[in-house]
Amino acid sequence: MSAKSLVAAIPAAASSDALARFEASFSYETDCWDVHNALTNGPQDFVLLDVRGTEKYAAGHVPGALDLAHRKIIGSRLAEFPADTLFVVYCAGPHCNGAARAAVRLAQLGRPVKVMPGGITGWVDEGFALATA
Repeated sequence: MSAKSLVAAIPAAASSDALARFEASFSYETDCWDVHNALTNGPQDFVLLDVRGTEKYAAGHVPGALDLAHRKIIGSRLAEFPADTLFVVYCAGPHCNGAARAAVRLAQLGRPVKVMPGGITGWVDEGFALATA
């Protein structure tokens, strides 16, 4: 009997469970390419939030993103947006949990939200330009 790798030591989920899990993930996240496509070609039917903080935002951010650090997401700051506004949040990249923290805050406020998991790192990796302020 051959030993199993660390990858195969824990069996994969049943295909039906994997299908449900991965299909559901699209309700929670979007990728840099899809955001870029919407910003470039429309429609832009969401508000993009850079949640890293003003200093990092000024150094380079996704064009069209608003600067709103995850710690500053409160109901009064969102009052200008209709209740059904979809927010897409990003932070530094997959090594940063700021986008997840922002998503939690938005969801607690009853706002629709998706995370762009690649963040600024993924944006740059895709070859997309940054804006500076």
